[in-house]
Amino acid sequence: MNKPVRVLILALLIGMFAFFAFSLVSHSKHTDIGDKAYNFALPNLDGGTTKLSDYKGQMVIINVFATWCAPCRDEAPELSAFAKDYGDKYNLIMLNKGETKDDVKSFIKKYKSKATAYVFDYDAKITKIYNTTGQPETFVIDKNGMIREHYNGPLTENQLLSMVQKHDK
Repeated sequence: MNKPVRVLILALLIGMFAFFAFSLVSHSKHTDIGDKAYNFALPNLDGGTTKLSDYKGQMVIINVFATWCAPCRDEAPELSAFAKDYGDKYNLIMLNKGETKDDVKSFIKKYKSKATAYVFDYDAKITKIYNTTGQPETFVIDKNGMIREHYNGPLTENQLLSMVQKHDK
Protein backbone atom coordinates (compact mmCIF):
# COMPACT_ATOMS: atom_id res chain seq x y z
CA MET A 1 0.00 0.00 0.00
CA ASN A 2 1.36 3.41 -0.86
CA LYS A 3 1.76 6.16 1.72
CA PRO A 4 -1.18 8.44 0.65
CA VAL A 5 -3.64 5.53 0.91
CA ARG A 6 -2.39 4.65 4.42
CA VAL A 7 -2.69 8.26 5.52
CA LEU A 8 -6.25 8.42 4.14
CA ILE A 9 -7.25 5.19 5.92
CA LEU A 10 -5.69 6.40 9.17
CA ALA A 11 -7.49 9.75 8.88
CA LEU A 12 -10.82 7.97 8.28
CA LEU A 13 -10.28 5.68 11.29
CA ILE A 14 -9.41 8.63 13.54
CA GLY A 15 -12.45 10.52 12.26
CA MET A 16 -14.76 7.58 12.93
CA PHE A 17 -13.32 7.09 16.41
CA ALA A 18 -13.79 10.80 17.18
CA PHE A 19 -17.38 10.72 15.92
CA PHE A 20 -18.32 7.70 18.05
CA ALA A 21 -16.54 9.10 21.11
CA PHE A 22 -18.37 12.41 20.73
CA SER A 23 -21.69 10.58 20.29
CA LEU A 24 -21.17 8.65 23.51
CA VAL A 25 -20.12 11.70 25.51
CA SER A 26 -22.85 14.00 24.21
CA HIS A 27 -25.66 11.44 24.43
CA SER A 28 -28.35 12.99 26.57
CA LYS A 29 -31.66 11.76 27.91
CA HIS A 30 -34.53 11.86 25.44
CA THR A 31 -38.07 10.60 25.77
CA ASP A 32 -40.67 9.87 23.14
CA ILE A 33 -43.61 7.57 22.40
CA GLY A 34 -43.56 4.49 24.62
CA ASP A 35 -41.24 6.06 27.20
CA LYS A 36 -42.04 7.20 30.72
CA ALA A 37 -42.67 10.95 30.57
CA TYR A 38 -39.90 13.02 32.14
CA ASN A 39 -41.11 14.52 35.42
CA PHE A 40 -40.38 18.20 35.01
CA ALA A 41 -40.81 21.02 37.50
CA LEU A 42 -41.24 24.34 35.70
CA PRO A 43 -42.23 27.87 36.67
CA ASN A 44 -45.84 28.64 35.86
CA LEU A 45 -47.81 31.74 34.96
CA ASP A 46 -49.07 32.18 38.53
CA GLY A 47 -45.53 32.48 39.93
CA GLY A 48 -45.40 28.98 41.37
CA THR A 49 -44.05 25.71 40.04
CA THR A 50 -45.92 23.06 38.10
CA LYS A 51 -44.65 19.48 38.18
CA LEU A 52 -45.79 16.71 35.90
CA SER A 53 -46.05 14.55 39.03
CA ASP A 54 -48.83 16.90 40.25
CA TYR A 55 -51.03 15.03 37.76
CA LYS A 56 -50.04 11.49 38.70
CA GLY A 57 -52.74 9.00 37.71
CA GLN A 58 -54.36 11.48 35.31
CA MET A 59 -54.26 12.00 31.56
CA VAL A 60 -52.06 14.94 30.59
CA ILE A 61 -51.61 16.76 27.31
CA ILE A 62 -48.50 18.89 26.91
CA ASN A 63 -48.59 21.42 24.09
CA VAL A 64 -45.33 23.18 23.20
CA PHE A 65 -46.15 26.60 21.77
CA ALA A 66 -44.78 30.06 21.03
CA THR A 67 -46.69 33.32 20.95
CA TRP A 68 -45.08 34.35 17.64
CA CYS A 69 -45.87 31.01 15.94
CA ALA A 70 -48.68 31.37 13.35
CA PRO A 71 -49.79 27.69 13.57
CA CYS A 72 -49.85 28.05 17.39
CA ARG A 73 -52.12 31.08 17.08
CA ASP A 74 -54.37 29.14 14.68
CA GLU A 75 -54.44 26.20 17.08
CA ALA A 76 -55.21 28.31 20.19
CA PRO A 77 -59.03 28.40 19.77
CA GLU A 78 -59.09 24.63 19.21
CA LEU A 79 -57.07 23.95 22.36
CA SER A 80 -59.22 26.43 24.31
CA ALA A 81 -62.36 24.63 23.18
CA PHE A 82 -60.80 21.32 24.23
CA ALA A 83 -59.89 22.73 27.66
CA LYS A 84 -63.39 24.18 28.07
CA ASP A 85 -65.17 20.99 27.01
CA TYR A 86 -62.86 18.35 28.51
CA GLY A 87 -60.58 20.17 30.96
CA ASP A 88 -62.27 18.58 33.96
CA LYS A 89 -61.17 15.15 32.68
CA TYR A 90 -57.96 15.88 30.74
CA ASN A 91 -55.21 18.26 31.86
CA LEU A 92 -53.80 20.57 29.19
CA ILE A 93 -50.38 22.01 30.02
CA MET A 94 -49.17 24.73 27.67
CA LEU A 95 -45.36 24.75 27.62
CA ASN A 96 -43.65 27.90 26.37
CA LYS A 97 -39.99 27.91 25.51
CA GLY A 98 -38.09 31.09 26.30
CA GLU A 99 -40.68 33.85 26.18
CA THR A 100 -41.76 36.20 28.94
CA LYS A 101 -44.82 35.85 31.12
CA ASP A 102 -46.11 39.13 29.68
CA ASP A 103 -45.87 37.72 26.13
CA VAL A 104 -47.87 34.66 27.20
CA LYS A 105 -50.44 36.76 29.10
CA SER A 106 -50.97 38.84 25.94
CA PHE A 107 -51.35 35.63 23.91
CA ILE A 108 -53.93 34.28 26.38
CA LYS A 109 -55.93 37.50 26.24
CA LYS A 110 -55.75 37.95 22.45
CA TYR A 111 -56.55 34.33 21.55
CA LYS A 112 -58.77 33.58 24.58
CA SER A 113 -56.43 30.70 25.34
CA LYS A 114 -57.43 28.32 28.14
CA ALA A 115 -55.45 25.52 29.76
CA THR A 116 -54.90 23.74 33.06
CA ALA A 117 -51.48 25.40 33.39
CA TYR A 118 -49.02 27.54 31.47
CA VAL A 119 -45.38 26.68 32.16
CA PHE A 120 -42.05 28.12 31.03
CA ASP A 121 -38.99 26.20 29.82
CA TYR A 122 -36.59 29.15 29.78
CA ASP A 123 -33.43 27.13 29.16
CA ALA A 124 -35.09 24.63 26.75
CA LYS A 125 -33.94 21.70 28.90
CA ILE A 126 -37.36 20.03 29.00
CA THR A 127 -38.17 20.56 25.33
CA LYS A 128 -34.82 18.96 24.47
CA ILE A 129 -35.59 15.98 26.69
CA TYR A 130 -38.99 15.67 25.01
CA ASN A 131 -37.26 15.71 21.61
CA THR A 132 -39.15 18.68 20.24
CA THR A 133 -38.15 20.16 16.93
CA GLY A 134 -40.47 23.16 16.81
CA GLN A 135 -43.93 24.25 17.71
CA PRO A 136 -46.68 23.45 18.03
CA GLU A 137 -45.96 19.95 19.25
CA THR A 138 -48.33 17.95 21.42
CA PHE A 139 -47.72 15.01 23.73
CA VAL A 140 -50.41 12.78 25.21
CA ILE A 141 -49.38 11.15 28.48
CA ASP A 142 -51.53 8.35 29.86
CA LYS A 143 -52.57 7.73 33.47
CA ASN A 144 -49.46 5.59 34.00
CA GLY A 145 -47.18 8.44 32.96
CA MET A 146 -46.28 6.94 29.56
CA ILE A 147 -46.02 9.07 26.41
CA ARG A 148 -48.60 7.67 24.01
CA GLU A 149 -48.68 10.34 21.28
CA HIS A 150 -46.22 12.92 19.93
CA TYR A 151 -47.79 15.07 17.24
CA ASN A 152 -45.99 17.77 15.25
CA GLY A 153 -48.19 20.60 14.00
CA PRO A 154 -51.50 22.18 14.93
CA LEU A 155 -54.41 20.05 16.11
CA THR A 156 -58.15 20.52 16.16
CA GLU A 157 -60.24 19.86 19.24
CA ASN A 158 -61.62 16.67 17.67
CA GLN A 159 -58.18 15.35 16.68
CA LEU A 160 -56.88 15.89 20.21
CA LEU A 161 -59.96 14.32 21.78
CA SER A 162 -59.60 11.27 19.54
CA MET A 163 -55.93 10.86 20.52
CA VAL A 164 -56.65 11.22 24.23
CA GLN A 165 -59.65 8.89 24.27
CA LYS A 166 -57.66 6.20 22.46
CA HIS A 167 -55.33 6.02 25.47
CA ASP A 168 -57.77 6.73 28.31
CA LYS A 169 -58.06 3.26 29.78
